[in-house]
Amino acid sequence: MWIAVIYLWAVNGLTLLAFGWDKMQARRRKRRVPERRLLWLAALGGSPSAVLGRWIFGHKTRKTRFTVWLFAIVLVQGTACYVTLDQMPGLWAQ
Repeated sequence: MWIAVIYLWAVNGLTLLAFGWDKMQARRRKRRVPERRLLWLAALGGSPSAVLGRWIFGHKTRKTRFTVWLFAIVLVQGTACYVTLDQMPGLWAQ
């Protein structure tokens, strides 16, 4: 259980840093973090930080294709969490 929590904290921290770094590089007109990498970080569990990073940094907000992929990832992960938690008997009865 704790390994999963530590993993999620790490991947979300890394995702938020990647979004911030990419925004900083965009302003400096330097080499950017590929969108594919940002989406992979979201898919690996960093989707909450990806959505937060978009909001904090105002980043990738005009990229429709990126937005569709990101929210598809969020939807799939949210559904998977709901189904997983729903299948755990007694978790909600405590």
